[in-house]
Amino acid sequence: MRKGVVKYCGRTAGLLEETETGFRFCYTNDYLRREDAKAVSLTLPLKSGGYESPGLFAFFDGLVSEGTLRELQCRKFKLDPDDTFGLLLASASCDVIGCVTVEEVVVT
Repeated sequence: MRKGVVKYCGRTAGLLEETETGFRFCYTNDYLRREDAKAVSLTLPLKSGGYESPGLFAFFDGLVSEGTLRELQCRKFKLDPDDTFGLLLASASCDVIGCVTVEEVVVT
């Protein structure tokens, strides 16, 4: 399954992964122990144990482009336009507004 490291202001905050039933997001223990830790989204408050969802979490879906830009990015990365998670992993490491980025975990 595909995974992405979620960073907040350049610091690793958690792991977003595709599961057999949808998606899971978990903050790392190191991040949760930080005094300056902030939630990546109001809909994903800080907590251990993580979150599960049958679809991509709305916050992460919102990091992906729409319309013509989405079409261009899908062609560039050779992705199905319906593969929002794939587009997130391909483009959200540098091409997002705000302080949250997502970097694909490449499994070898």
